Amino acid sequence: MTAQHITVLLHEAVDGLNVRADGIYVDGTFGRGGHSRLILERLGATGRLIALDRDPAAIAAGRTISDPRLTLVQRQFSALREVLGGLGIAQVDGVLLDLGVSSPQIDDAARGFSFRFDGPLDMRMDTDAGQTAAEWVNGAAEQQLYEVIRDYGEERFAKQIARTIVAARQDGPIDTTRQLSQIVAKAVKTREPNQDPATRTFQAIRIFLNQELEELSLVLPQCVELLAPHGRLAVISFHSLEDRVVKRFIRDLEKPDTLPAKLPVRARDLPAPRLVAVGKARRASYQEVSANPRSRSAVLRVAERTEAA
Repeated sequence: MTAQHITVLLHEAVDGLNVRADGIYVDGTFGRGGHSRLILERLGATGRLIALDRDPAAIAAGRTISDPRLTLVQRQFSALREVLGGLGIAQVDGVLLDLGVSSPQIDDAARGFSFRFDGPLDMRMDTDAGQTAAEWVNGAAEQQLYEVIRDYGEERFAKQIARTIVAARQDGPIDTTRQLSQIVAKAVKTREPNQDPATRTFQAIRIFLNQELEELSLVLPQCVELLAPHGRLAVISFHSLEDRVVKRFIRDLEKPDTLPAKLPVRARDLPAPRLVAVGKARRASYQEVSANPRSRSAVLRVAERTEAA
């Protein structure tokens, strides 16, 4: 049975956007609409929300919201500039990105995201496009398997797992989540406390197939370009690779352009930074983690666009 999706850091993220009643906002990862619904509650009659998601099931769920202020678009968020341009929108007052996989995606065995259920090895965010996990696992060279599992899963047993996958597929294709999780379990000799041995491998393949880090790196500069002065960017990450990209991006844009050393320039004449972090990184409270264990790894970072060009 598919679990009800519980929106992580719901109020913290929407509070971070500092929603104005007449503003234009973007929810780049609609999911099941938790953040979008709260943004709509805070918008006035002239406000507007554009919500994107590449998952057809998420878009279908969003069709149940009857609100003329909401525009739903089935696209990956790296197409943000194109989507807004097509809608005649040049600037927005806030962008929210929730980078997690939703509970309906994880708990639907047919999607193949989780080793906890036996189902087809798919893992695509957009089920209408791209290569399935089964196609990749059965066709990738051992070196590529190793590099993906090592780099995207930060898995110390990546070499052994890649070797075991290549050996196993000699006996027939690896088509299901259970097959892959059992193969990985044979290769992982030391298990981390409270973590299935397949956790990092499944994470790695999902991130790689959906180009999640590449998508994030593409959208962040677009957010800054499209944000109006004093507009907010709020990003919720769920693992260290994502959070590292977001943290470094904000940090780099908080610094003014680098000038040659010893150049006689007064501090007030230095180029202004384009972003400024709003508060410190936020994590889910003890109460939220107790109610929704999937929130335990969530990290929220918020930044505000300055008036600098």
